[in-house]
Amino acid sequence: MQFKPIEQSFAVNFNYSLHFTNEVFGSSNSLFAEIIKSYKPNNQVKLLFVIDDGVLRNHSYLLENIKSYCLNYSKQLIFTESLLIPGGEAAKNNYDNVNSIIGAIDKNAICRHSFIVVIGGGAVIDMAGYAASIAHRGVKLIRIPTTVLSQNDAAIGVKNGINAHGKKNFIGTFATPYAVINDQKFLTTLEQRDWIAGVAEAIKVALIKDKSFFTEIKKNAVLLKERNMEAMLHSIYRCAEMHMDHIAQNGDPFENGSSRPLDFGHWSAHKLEQMSNYTMRHGEAVAKGMAIDLTYACILEYISSDVLDEILGVLINIGFDLSIPVSGNKEMNELLNGIEEFREHLGGELTITMINEIGQKFDIHEINLELMTDAINSLNKKFKINAA
Repeated sequence: MQFKPIEQSFAVNFNYSLHFTNEVFGSSNSLFAEIIKSYKPNNQVKLLFVIDDGVLRNHSYLLENIKSYCLNYSKQLIFTESLLIPGGEAAKNNYDNVNSIIGAIDKNAICRHSFIVVIGGGAVIDMAGYAASIAHRGVKLIRIPTTVLSQNDAAIGVKNGINAHGKKNFIGTFATPYAVINDQKFLTTLEQRDWIAGVAEAIKVALIKDKSFFTEIKKNAVLLKERNMEAMLHSIYRCAEMHMDHIAQNGDPFENGSSRPLDFGHWSAHKLEQMSNYTMRHGEAVAKGMAIDLTYACILEYISSDVLDEILGVLINIGFDLSIPVSGNKEMNELLNGIEEFREHLGGELTITMINEIGQKFDIHEINLELMTDAINSLNKKFKINAA
């Protein structure tokens, strides 16, 4: 007897919100409690907090504020535990951190209708999101990003992951958070490197999507470098808005295809981070990665030398070092191998985003390695670095 295939299709509607506030756990700020209440209006909800230890060093009051806040809004909130995780990219290199969160989920009887609340930079948020997505096949997640890069990019999307086998984000999931809360208070204590680094993602999205946004960043470059909060908050808001719009309107939020325009400059950025043993900030690597691809685009006459110099000038004015840390053929070849690793990450077909003018992107599917080498050496010559 032969049976015909049984086929079915269904659609799932995903919704999450991005909120902006100041001092989210201040006693008079009801936003967090209202977000939890919106999930279960008539029930208390258990909360497990995962906190970047670097955040706690700069905001020593945070643990006590969280406990007091949960007591103040005890009709909605049940505090269970605050779990501290070492911050920075190292958080994603150690699977023990994932196991610690899963262990805390088990110990505190956190169920699929409880919440993991992760507070930290993009790496801790990525890792904790991965742990939340695999426990009970998905525990509810609220992200509270604390860096410029995580507030305008890393915490906004639907990706979670950790590094493995020498590759960035080799293990991960797609899972939407219940909500994201950007708290400007956390930005005030950032190191200058972290303040600047996140602007790279704003420049990236402006270059591929919105010339007027790039013009605004160019105009405010010195203000951004000098830590003008109003200029930074506006940049974060616009970048996050465009990022979320892309996820919702692009038609491929879970990246089933190979085109990833939001990864502009990222094939080399991921490799540069790995080659630096993750001492290089992601945003710093993205700035270098964009400079490489833009120089390559200029060599191929996709963009003019004037456009290239304009963009590199904005990156320099904000404070980025655009030299590429390769000092010989071995390091050059290791960096160029990032192209093949990126192809594997995409799923087979190499797709690299380029621009042919500011605000307008297109995809290419082949890279001339000799010309890409020339692009890297050209950058290093321009910025006084001895290259291969």
